[in-house]
Amino acid sequence: MNGTVLQVQNLTISYGNHIAVDDISFDVQDGDLLGIVGPNGSGKTTTFRAILGLQPYGGKISMFGYGPDKFKSLIPLVGYVPQKIIFEPNFPATVHDIVSMGIIHEKKITKGMDLLKQNNCYLNRVQNTNGATTLDDTPNTVGPDCKNRTRSCTGCTTPDDALKTVDLEHLRDRRIGELSAGEQQRVFIAQSLIKNPLMMILDEPVTSADVESQTKFYSIMKKLSESGITIVWSSHDLDAIERYASRVACMNRKLFFHGKKEQFFSDEKLLKTYTESAMQVHMHRHGH
Repeated sequence: MNGTVLQVQNLTISYGNHIAVDDISFDVQDGDLLGIVGPNGSGKTTTFRAILGLQPYGGKISMFGYGPDKFKSLIPLVGYVPQKIIFEPNFPATVHDIVSMGIIHEKKITKGMDLLKQNNCYLNRVQNTNGATTLDDTPNTVGPDCKNRTRSCTGCTTPDDALKTVDLEHLRDRRIGELSAGEQQRVFIAQSLIKNPLMMILDEPVTSADVESQTKFYSIMKKLSESGITIVWSSHDLDAIERYASRVACMNRKLFFHGKKEQFFSDEKLLKTYTESAMQVHMHRHGH
């Protein structure tokens, strides 16, 4: 196979007579930082739930070249950070406890990686025997170092490693409910990194976070992308999408655009379509 990590074809999702996602198609290539932009209620979260096997749908979704029958083995290779989860201040779990919950038995990871090898899906990561990680210029070539290919370049093998990556090691013993919204989101990123994911799905991760927390999050996301992790990230913040994404998918139930961000942001008609779409949602929700 080529470097296609995720392919969504003719995805349609309905709740009764309401069409939440209307016949959308897009792909995610290895190393992409795909920003999915759309107003609240546009179907972004519903799309993610379908990709993760949590939502019935019509159409076709393939991951690493495989269909849904193999997703149970492939999901351990994917990190998912949902929209904000609210914890009570006295919730009896520390930051370290929450991150540790992301640990997956190595056999589950190995099963997914074996599927990738069978499909000649060698992504752009190689970990040498000395632990150093380099990029592989021939991702589809079967070579003698296949068994040494690693899941990502983060090197997060323990909860403390993951917390260090998201700059929260100093809060490891704090109760999760005592943290700010932005800090909690970074804890869930750390939890995902324990799996050394090949792909991460981030669902509006800075919702309710203050400006400082947003800045820290985007710095972390950029670092993860540069390390070789493929990222799919939803937002309605056009400025952030323009600054950090490599490709853009614009949706409001239907898909208006999917391609390079430079093309999206240089097209006044597309930007106008998105703005008008978002305004219509806003006015409908407020009864105007």
